[in-house]
Amino acid sequence: MAENKPGLDLKAQAATAEALGKAAAIMARLRGPDGCPWDREQNFDSIKRHTLEETYEVFDAIERRDWPALKDELGDLLLQVLFYAQMAQDAGYFTLEDVAENLSAKLLRRHPHVFGEAVAENADAVITTWEQVKLQEKAARGEDAARSMLDDVPRAMPAVMEAQKIGSKASKVGFDWPDASGLFAKLDEEIAELMIEVEARKSKEVEEEFGDLMFTAVNLGRHLKLDAEGALRAANAKFRRRFAAMEAAANGPLDGMDVAELEGLWAAAKAGEKA
Repeated sequence: MAENKPGLDLKAQAATAEALGKAAAIMARLRGPDGCPWDREQNFDSIKRHTLEETYEVFDAIERRDWPALKDELGDLLLQVLFYAQMAQDAGYFTLEDVAENLSAKLLRRHPHVFGEAVAENADAVITTWEQVKLQEKAARGEDAARSMLDDVPRAMPAVMEAQKIGSKASKVGFDWPDASGLFAKLDEEIAELMIEVEARKSKEVEEEFGDLMFTAVNLGRHLKLDAEGALRAANAKFRRRFAAMEAAANGPLDGMDVAELEGLWAAAKAGEKA
């Protein structure tokens, strides 16, 4: 059996490199003096929102299992990488080649069980190795060891993803519930605290307790090995489907119906899905 090392399928890698090089060359032309006025006007801040939009469109294609759409959306996401890299090259910060070389070196360092002599028996062991290598990288860069390990979690992440990542980071030092059962009890506690503040009509405290409830729910999902962001997106999609079924089944506008009629349409939509 051939060893699992970089550079085995040179023909396929050459074709990939050629295709990426072509895309990068097109991006350079678009940003060039004779290129596209819109592309030339963009900067790092102006295209950030496009990057976020493209990321969620990738998520949507995956959830719909629409593979042709995923191919297209991954291309749009790759465009964002090419855009940032070209702007960085224009400013003299770094090049696309630097990005790729940096990534390759990182993957090699963080997978010593594949490209070195280390052994990882399961996925948990791989994660442990990954975190250890990250700590070594920080030390080599001379980063302050006193900084919080949670500083590695971007504050700009969607809140649900940030909560799950924070909980995961804290668990690495043992600051976590031992299992999911403790989180069910914590959910009950947070709901009770929220109800107290709601009854007291203290808006600031209500928001705080509601946030605590959401944080606990997200970390329950983590203990259940679920992706909280994905679970919520699936719930959103389910609500969309059922609401659309209600609209289709209604003999008139929904806003003209009473609660009992709406509940009946909702129950029928749920039954229709199960059937």
